[in-house]
Amino acid sequence: MEYRSLGRSGLKVPELCFGTGTFGAGNEFFKAWGDTSQDDARKLIDICMEAGVNFFDTADIYSDGASETMLGKAISHLKREDVLLSTKATFRFGKGPNDVGSSRYHLTQALENSLKRLNTDYIDVYHLHAFDATTPVEETLNTLDTMVREGKVRYIACSNFSGWHLMKSLSVSERYGWAKYVGHQVYYSLIGRDYEWELMPLAVDQGVGALVWSPLGWGRLTGKIRRGQPLPETSRLHKAADGGPVMSDEYLYKVVDALDEVAKETGKTVPQIALNWLLRRPTVSTLVIGARDEKQLRANLDSTGWKLTPEQVAKLDAASAVNPAYPYWHQVQFDERNPFPTPQTFGK
Repeated sequence: MEYRSLGRSGLKVPELCFGTGTFGAGNEFFKAWGDTSQDDARKLIDICMEAGVNFFDTADIYSDGASETMLGKAISHLKREDVLLSTKATFRFGKGPNDVGSSRYHLTQALENSLKRLNTDYIDVYHLHAFDATTPVEETLNTLDTMVREGKVRYIACSNFSGWHLMKSLSVSERYGWAKYVGHQVYYSLIGRDYEWELMPLAVDQGVGALVWSPLGWGRLTGKIRRGQPLPETSRLHKAADGGPVMSDEYLYKVVDALDEVAKETGKTVPQIALNWLLRRPTVSTLVIGARDEKQLRANLDSTGWKLTPEQVAKLDAASAVNPAYPYWHQVQFDERNPFPTPQTFGK
């Protein structure tokens, strides 16, 4: 397992991170992801550790806290210093007016509750799950900096920010000498390349590592979805499709066809190829992979330790390319003066 720096920080993380969204199944949305039992959770954790994946991701809202609780129990037999824990806050957790957002009030409460559920006294990477435009950025970042100084949080990161959200936050941290976001947990996949246009160049410039969530395109790149065939019996798309990215069937099948071609050339599976493609992209520190069972986990772990050829990467790039929105279609015409990676400049 390769270990990479999380952005421009001193923290090394494995190129794969295990996401625990299947732990708990506390509501219909998360039941669509999976329903991992406590015994199976420990088994999956142990398989990850054996493979060198010691980084585990969760969030307070995953199954209303049940995911954090199960993860805490699943790692209880391990040395805490051998494990990296990532969790998140910001989304609503409770019915009160202050049970949501990135205010000092809510984040302080959220962190304390996450520490209890995870049965630990510190979080290695603490994310804001989304941007809170109603709370001053200074209040949020001062609160996170205090958590770092108190030793309750090692590193801070964000998730699902737009470019100006992230850049403003980094600027405020620099102005006051506060802890900076070193990671950005983002949606990025072979069928969801929006990250490349604004957020990736920003991450290159500012040293922010990408922690990629849903790298298999919200369950669409599992290898089980084919042109003219119904959805597989077990798929999150039956109940949770509306909560994920939207795309046309024509585009999806075009990419899947290219994946099938590369699969025949390599002897690898469609999801392994999709994951390996992401691991070669600029700024990517780790991919957050999930698994319903041991078989699926071991298959995803085998996406590392090998590389696609430049020709295979080019084939996948071409199949998944889309027309960018303004101003990106204009900017790429002048890549001679743009040192940052864009889909047009990869490999140059």
